[in-house]
Amino acid sequence: MASTVVAVGLTIAAAGFAGRYVLQAMKHVEPQVKQVFQSLPKSAFSGGYYRGGFEPKMTKREAALILGVSPTANRGKIRDAHRRIMLLNHPDKDTVTYSCSPSTQRRG
Repeated sequence: MASTVVAVGLTIAAAGFAGRYVLQAMKHVEPQVKQVFQSLPKSAFSGGYYRGGFEPKMTKREAALILGVSPTANRGKIRDAHRRIMLLNHPDKDTVTYSCSPSTQRRG
């Protein structure tokens, strides 16, 4: 009985020291973690969709937010982002025409 109490006490003490060590280590890593999160595009956390209000005339900044690219992105990145969004939202994606015979069904 006494050995069990001692073992539980040592386990709790070890967990406490390990937790303290982890918290102290995290204080040193925190600036690097913040820098990584700030360098990521904002669209990475919004589920891929721009959930903002629209301006009367679309600006380059707003178009970049919708596409999830930097406002200074090159043509290739803009084209790839546009293609990705168009494929995700295409009406024929993952559809099957049930009115046709099975041999002529169109699969998405």
